[in-house]
Order: sequence, then C-alpha cells, then structure tokens
Amino acid sequence: MKLADQLQSADWKKEKHAPVIEAPEKVKAGEAFEIKVGLGKEIAHPNTTEHHISWISVFFKPKGSNFTHQVGHFEFWGHGESTSGPNKGPVYANPEVTVSLSLNESGTLFAMALCNIHGLWESSREVEVE
Repeated sequence: MKLADQLQSADWKKEKHAPVIEAPEKVKAGEAFEIKVGLGKEIAHPNTTEHHISWISVFFKPKGSNFTHQVGHFEFWGHGESTSGPNKGPVYANPEVTVSLSLNESGTLFAMALCNIHGLWESSREVEVE
C-alpha cells in the first residue's frame, strides 16, 4: 500500500474535506502573489475537539517536471480543548492559510489537508506564468 492510495479528492463545492485553493490563473514570472487555502468554503467543516482539520500542506509542481516542491506546512492546534472539557476552550484555529510566493515556471499548486477523523484530502489548481 502507498500513501498516495490514501489521498481522497472531491469537488470542494460538494465535499467539506476537500481543500479550496484560491489563486490567480495567471501570474508574472518572479513576481510575488498570494494564495489562500482553506476548507469548508461551501460546506462548513466542523472545528471541534472531536472533529477538526489538523494541518494543511501546500506544494508546487512545475509543468513537465517530475519533482514537487513543498511551499509550506501549517498546523492548527486550537480545537476548543480545555481542562474544563472538550469544546470549552478559549480558542479555535480556523483551518485557512494565506501564503505569498513567486513562480518562475507554470505548473500546478497542490493542497493536502488532514481531517483527524476522515483522513487525507487533496486538491489542485494550475497556474500559468507569463
């Protein structure tokens, strides 16, 4: 069995676990731009002690390349935990990140997210460099 066999994907408009990648379709070579990755844009994902998104990772694969580059890994620790009990804590982390990057080649952005109950989910979005 391979880890890749465990990755699930779906249309984020119909599945709350699929990461949503918001990025421009076209960017200028070497010029910084922002992407936003989150979950639950159309259908809210629970954010409780018992059911939450633990982390999001972002990757970029240049077109025609066999190598994928990791852009960042973002962990979420606040899920309502407390010494008073589950979901009574003072903080809930929102599973959403914004990251700035620049590209020199066209390719595909990938986002992977881990739900503590439903496993690994992935999404992708192509970006063209002008």
